[in-house]
Formats: sequence, structure tokens, C-alpha cells
Amino acid sequence: MTYRAGIIGAGGIAGMGILGMHDEEDIGRKKVTASHAGGYDATDGIELVAVADVDADKLDRFSEAWEIPPERRYVGHEAMLEAEDLDVISVCTPSYLHHRHVVDAARSQADPAVVWCEKPIASSVSDANEMVAVCEETGTELVVNHSFRFTDKLRRLRELIQEGGLLGDVRSVSTQFRMELLRNSTHLLDTLVYLLDTRAERVAGHITGENEAVESLGAGRAVDDAGGGGFVVMEDGTFATVDCTIPRAISSMNMQFIGTEGKLYMNNDDGEWRYWRLEGGEHVEAALPGIKGAWTWDDDYRRAFPNAARRIEAMLDGETENPSTGEEATRSLEIIVGLYLSDYTGGQVSIPLERPLRDVEITSW
Repeated sequence: MTYRAGIIGAGGIAGMGILGMHDEEDIGRKKVTASHAGGYDATDGIELVAVADVDADKLDRFSEAWEIPPERRYVGHEAMLEAEDLDVISVCTPSYLHHRHVVDAARSQADPAVVWCEKPIASSVSDANEMVAVCEETGTELVVNHSFRFTDKLRRLRELIQEGGLLGDVRSVSTQFRMELLRNSTHLLDTLVYLLDTRAERVAGHITGENEAVESLGAGRAVDDAGGGGFVVMEDGTFATVDCTIPRAISSMNMQFIGTEGKLYMNNDDGEWRYWRLEGGEHVEAALPGIKGAWTWDDDYRRAFPNAARRIEAMLDGETENPSTGEEATRSLEIIVGLYLSDYTGGQVSIPLERPLRDVEITSW
């Protein structure tokens, strides 16, 4: 059986290519593997049959690259949701539109079994909560594209930490990644809560007000999203520091975990993972069982989209569970909103957020 897929938002992550990650002459002309369309293209059981966007020129450019016929190109997502019968719908629009598009898709005549939504899940926690609730109400699986979760090495590392006791009880984590908090650092924070399998309890933050997306994306919309950081105390007592203030050109994604049984260093940009087990009070370097080499952008990130699409196919077949739920995606969003609220108020913020604070919107691209 071949499942039918549609995409809302014919931009970079949908399959056009992203300035700064791909050659400019390739954008909108070549098929990009690290994209939703690329994921479907690499999956035998899912066919991309329709796409919608409010920009007719972008819609046609995307459709020519991905061979979508003119009658399946829709100006506006409402038209596609009314006309098509779809098994899975990708939401690849800017984050401030995710709420509307996921809710509309879940409640639509298209009747998708899965909505594959780009990260971050939403611009406010209340929007994220409603997206989760509507998908539960309609029987729709909401898969949020925190793409690191779909890489083989990170899934194996989580098994080693959570089931194999690789680090023992994790006491401290230090993290560093590029700005901006919603557009980029949601990857870092989701990796944190994914590997620890816990939720934040208290947050203190600092926001720089700086962003580089205006230049790197040619983004013309003024938004809140910026560099920032702070500290996070997790429900299990783990203390984590977060530094996402650094421009892309000089940054790496670094994480260091220290536990009662060992320590772990991860540098994803430069492809270096190192592990030391604690023996008799001394750290002894050792290999990570079942993991060859380190996670890299060029290798693992590009494979994450085909992996995600294959996982969605397995979900549609009833063979596996959702690896990146809306509830889990809200955990990283809570931290980001908490960092902004803390910076604004000058105090610490408790999670889960109280009702008025859940409505606070942090806009991004």
C-alpha cells in the first residue's frame, strides 16, 4: 500500500533548500534530501501528491522541483485540505503558523492519520497544548520534527543512558549551541529532555536580543526570537546550563553530561563524541557500545528526514509508536518561553507555566 502525503508551506525545510545550508543555485531546483519532501522521496510506501502555499510563485517552483502536477498545487492550505484525501500532512510553515495549520489539518476533510509538524511545535505553550488536545480529539498522531530524534546514533545513546545506566544518575549538563532560541536551539533543548527523559522544573534566563536570521534567511519580519541562555533545573534534580548566544559561524553544538557512573562529551558540529566511565574514583575513556563514530550534520542530519518518513510509514502500518510527540516537544518550548519570561521579570520561572504565562507568544520565522 502507498500512503498519500501533502505539504503545507513550500519553503526551505519542505524541500526547496535553505540558504546557508545549500548552494544558492540549487535552491528550488534540486531535490534536497534533508527535507520533508526528501524524506517522502526516500520512502517506498509514501508518495508526495499535493502541496499548498500562499505564494503562487514559490508553490510552482517547489512543485516543478518535486514533480507535483498543476492540479495538485493549491494556493492556500484550506483548498488542499478540502480537495485531498491524505494519510500524512507535513506542516512546514513558520512557527507562528504551526498552531493554525496543525489544528486545521487535524479537523479537515483530508483526515490525515499523521501530521508531521516542523519544530518548534508552536510560539506559545497554550497553542502547543491545544494542538496536542485537538490531535487527541481527532485521533491524529502529531509528530514534531525534532530531527535529531530520528538519527540512529542519538536513539542508541538514549538507550544507553536510560536503559543501560551508561552515566548512572546524571547530576550536571552543560550545553552550547547557536542562536536563535526557537529557530535553532529547540534542537539542543529537545536533545536535553530526550536524553534525560525528564521535564524542566525551574528556569532562569538571559536574552541577548541578537539574531542573525534577518541576514542568513533574508527574513523581513521583525520577531522576538534571539540568542539567549541561562540555567534549567530538571524534575529529576539535574542542573543544566544553556548557552545559545553564539553566531553560526563560530559555534558548535556541545553537550557535556556528568553522572555518578561516568561522563559524556558530545560535539555534533565537529563530529566528536567521547565517553569516560568512572572506575575507583578515576575517569577511564571507553567506547560507546553500539555507536561507531560521532553524530555529524553532513551524515546523520541528512539521513534524519528519510528515517522520520520511514518511521511515519511504520506508524501508519501500526508497527511502531510516535517517537516525537507533541507533549514531548512542548517540554523544550516550555524552557524557551521560561528563559524569555525570566529575562523580562528578572526572576526564576517555575514549570509547568501558570495559565497566563502559557499564553505568552515568542515569535520566530
